[in-house]
Amino acid sequence: MEQLLGHSEPGIVWKTRTAVLGEPSDPDLQEQVKRSARVRKLLASIPPKNVYAKWHGSHWVLATLADIGYPRGDRELFSHRDAILDTWLKPSYFTEFETTSARASYGGNGVPVMNGRHRRCGSQQGNPLWFLHRLGLADERCDQLAERLLFWQWPDGGWNCDRNPDADTSSFMETLTPMRGLAAHAAATDDEDSTLGAYRAAEVFLERHLYRRRRDGEVIHPEFVSLHYPLYWHYDYLGGLKALADLDLLSDPRCSDALDLLEEKRLADGGWPAEKRYYTVSDQPKAGSDAVDWGGTSKTRSNPWVTVDALSVLVKAGRLAL
Repeated sequence: MEQLLGHSEPGIVWKTRTAVLGEPSDPDLQEQVKRSARVRKLLASIPPKNVYAKWHGSHWVLATLADIGYPRGDRELFSHRDAILDTWLKPSYFTEFETTSARASYGGNGVPVMNGRHRRCGSQQGNPLWFLHRLGLADERCDQLAERLLFWQWPDGGWNCDRNPDADTSSFMETLTPMRGLAAHAAATDDEDSTLGAYRAAEVFLERHLYRRRRDGEVIHPEFVSLHYPLYWHYDYLGGLKALADLDLLSDPRCSDALDLLEEKRLADGGWPAEKRYYTVSDQPKAGSDAVDWGGTSKTRSNPWVTVDALSVLVKAGRLAL
């Protein structure tokens, strides 16, 4: 805690004070986040037209800013917000067409529907629904994001863009941010449908103990049990625990396996590592690159971004007293 509270990155200090210690957000500290070299570099790297450029696009940068304590309601972000909403609320997302094959699904106008399921990447609408509320930038257009997500939600509670007609199970990656987005929207608007939608989505993770197959209890994918920061559109069990914390579900016994695993991965120095990463570092936008370094990876050295998230989860789960 001393290392995190004395860290040179104001975003680490802000996350520690708010998410771990439960303190109210400090506007002066948030202004330090805004003025930090990290945030200036992230904002300067945004390409002018492609909001979804991985990972320099405004879609990803605003998600990062929301996570590290950027000030709420900043008018300097309005143009980015509007570009993001224009992208994910295009008319094509308000129409759908029935199809029976993956090949045919690419030829229609709108969202393909196969065997009664909308094949839609819910993370694309879910992520901005979460970060716009978190950044204090949400307006009436966020109601449309929530409505689209609820309209596309699969019978098991999640979302999937898999165009295999036989696919009938939601994707962890496509369900994580829609769940967080609907939870944030419900908290801000008291919308009952969004509340119910978020809790339905939670069952996708809880039924699988956040990383295990239902049929045999084995690990679904090695990446799901590795620690990363940032996750972008990906999934790991710490990301799942953070999202379930938004819904006050960490006391559900089905979180126990993931919480146990998180405790087991604590290092001798008291922190947690970033075991893998989904980015390279580059000043120029190119696929899979970020404008800043998030601490790299190590099996033996703690990463402050992962550590503060792990501590916040364990505190909220009642497994760590400070």
